[in-house]
Order: sequence, then C-alpha cells, then structure tokens
Amino acid sequence: QVQLVESGGGLVQAGGSLRLSCAASGRIFSISYMGWFRQAPGKQRELVAGVPSSGIANYQDSVKGRFTISRDNAKNTVSLQMNRLKPEDTAVYYCNVIGFGVSYWGQGTQVTVSS
Repeated sequence: QVQLVESGGGLVQAGGSLRLSCAASGRIFSISYMGWFRQAPGKQRELVAGVPSSGIANYQDSVKGRFTISRDNAKNTVSLQMNRLKPEDTAVYYCNVIGFGVSYWGQGTQVTVSS
C-alpha cells in the first residue's frame, strides 16, 4: 500500500508564500517522477511542476520564476515552494508520484490566495 501525505496548504494574501510538502510511504520503488498538479473549481487538473529522476524540473509557464520544486530521493519527498502567489493560483494542489510505471496521487491540499 502506497500513501502520499501532503501538507502545507492554507490561506494567504496575494504576494505571499506557501510551501507544500508531500511524503511517499509504503511499498514504492524506483520513483521515476514526482510532481504537483492543481485543480481549480470548474477547471481540469493541470501540471504545475514536475521533476523526473534526472532532476531537471519543468514548470507551467504561469508559475515560472515564482514556484520551485524540489525532491529528496532518500526520503521520498517532494516540495513546492510558492512565492509571489496570485489569486489565480487558488486551487486544490495534488502530489503525484510515479514508481515502476504506476501513478499515485495524494488527497489534495487547498491553497487559497486572497486579493
């Protein structure tokens, strides 16, 4: 059984910062990819940032320069540092981990940015 536990969401004013963390536990091996997605009300889930095993991160254009993703392979954790937050960043954020071709999802954490 694999579990992804997310933390760090909340309410913040525009221009503020939040840090999301995700820890993977259980029988998960050979993690090839760790990333963060988000889903705003009435919209499809979209990739925010991801980092494969190569370590070269990719970002959605709207968050480049504001968000930074990092992963700790020894601890099976992935974090998302979000700076200069905007109201349009408001969404439920989901951690995603792929190991041996199997995709796992966290339960989601709400991020709300007030104007």
